[in-house]
Amino acid sequence: MAEDRRTRRSRRALGAALVELVLERGFAALTVEDITDRADVARATFYAHFRDKEDLFARVTSDLLDDLGERLAPAVADSAIGFTGKPVLEMLRHAREERDLFRIVLRGDGDGKPLQMFTDACAKATAEEFRARAERNAVRPRIDPDLLARVWVGEQIAVLRWWVEQESPSMPAEEVVRMLLDLALHGRYWASGFEQPA
Repeated sequence: MAEDRRTRRSRRALGAALVELVLERGFAALTVEDITDRADVARATFYAHFRDKEDLFARVTSDLLDDLGERLAPAVADSAIGFTGKPVLEMLRHAREERDLFRIVLRGDGDGKPLQMFTDACAKATAEEFRARAERNAVRPRIDPDLLARVWVGEQIAVLRWWVEQESPSMPAEEVVRMLLDLALHGRYWASGFEQPA
């Protein structure tokens, strides 16, 4: 039990050090020694858990995705019929709490691999939900769910990155979600100020 606690504490410290240092110096400039020094963890402890700094970044991203998935599950269940905005709102709230980690992942630090992990995981989960929603509601998607999920996730990631990069978000999460809900219901033509053609 004490070993598990110590292991969790070491991993948390290493993850936090990675995030801080990437924001300060960029991922490419970091060494394992930089990370272990900042975390006050022995290099042997680092290598007992991770192959290299890329492996640590992948683990930190995987933990972020696991946490996000747990938080989104109830909001996704509430969106069984269609887009309610609840999952996006929960994602923005999570990003507000873990802002620095979201920033380095969404910027593409680490040769873009964590961003690719994040995008692929979100797209897979979204496509599965689109298929399940279509089946529950006995409708046939007009666009392939995998493609639709990639479009949807790409837009959400672009909005999320814009939102977390602001020192103090100029727009509350609830307002962002309200606008995205309007966009989902009415489309880009309407959102741009035009009336739908008759």
